[in-house]
Amino acid sequence: MVNVFVLRLGHRIARDKRISTHVGLVARTFGARGIYYTGQKDSSLEESINKIVENWGGPFKVEYLKNWRKFLREFNGLKIHLTMYGLPFQEEITKIQKSKKDLLIIIGGQKVPWEIYEIADFNLAVTNQPHSEVSALAVFLDHYFKGKELNKKFENAKKYIKPQPQGKQVIER
Repeated sequence: MVNVFVLRLGHRIARDKRISTHVGLVARTFGARGIYYTGQKDSSLEESINKIVENWGGPFKVEYLKNWRKFLREFNGLKIHLTMYGLPFQEEITKIQKSKKDLLIIIGGQKVPWEIYEIADFNLAVTNQPHSEVSALAVFLDHYFKGKELNKKFENAKKYIKPQPQGKQVIER
């Protein structure tokens, strides 16, 4: 089984609090096994994501990286950088799906260091227009998993939503 992880570069507490949380939510919901982040260490970001996993299930982890360069050198899998400057991901996704290696999806927060473009096995664009890294991650993961992640049941969930035509219902175990 291939494991998919996300690397969020350059988290800034004051500016990226909600966006980095959304990166974690999208990564979890759309099939990744965890998120690593760099920049400023943020215990409230970690607590937020861990609380989601505790209530809504996992497996999913969040981890701060002090040394992302070392981590990237040691990561034994495909490194996929999502950037609007990359090749259209639709042209490369089949190669990635055929690989049996774990994936690390790299997304930026602030300006991405040039070496990321060189380290990445693939520099891919969901679109070559300005857009959100959250949307790029969701679109990429959905295509990678061919939509199968959307009906996934999470292990150890204390809460789940009962779908209904109107209103909302959350079931607690």
